[in-house]
Amino acid sequence: MANFNFNKVIIGGRLTADPELKTTPSGISVTSFTVAVNRRFGGRNGEEPQADFFNVTAWRQTAEFVARYFRKASSICIVGSLQNRNWTDQNGVKHYVTEIVADEASFVDAKSESPAAVREAANQPYIPESYNSPAYATPADQTSAPKFEEISDDEDLPF
Repeated sequence: MANFNFNKVIIGGRLTADPELKTTPSGISVTSFTVAVNRRFGGRNGEEPQADFFNVTAWRQTAEFVARYFRKASSICIVGSLQNRNWTDQNGVKHYVTEIVADEASFVDAKSESPAAVREAANQPYIPESYNSPAYATPADQTSAPKFEEISDDEDLPF
């Protein structure tokens, strides 16, 4: 029998709160958030649909993307893997948690359908707290349209 190991999760739902971007002591971006996913057959006879709540952790660029573009009630699609963690607290009680570690996060709603807070956040420049502008960055006043050379005759083209 072949050794088969596979851990892939895809969920789509809505954020239960605004994601908060944090930075580890080594400077890596991370955010944790919860995604509510309505059950397919939940909520009978006019009841509210039943939902499952999944804890998600995103790292690096994925964390920055989620923190910048998603807010509470935003629809989101997450692709990642399940991870189990456990620890013992100060009282000797062992705790267990299963979470999704996000590899990808994607928009689900059209921009016009997303909550107003998300549209406003998308128009704001996003700069992580630990971000330092690279030395090779172009100053903002020099970011005008690129300059193109006018070619008067097709015979001058190299192809």
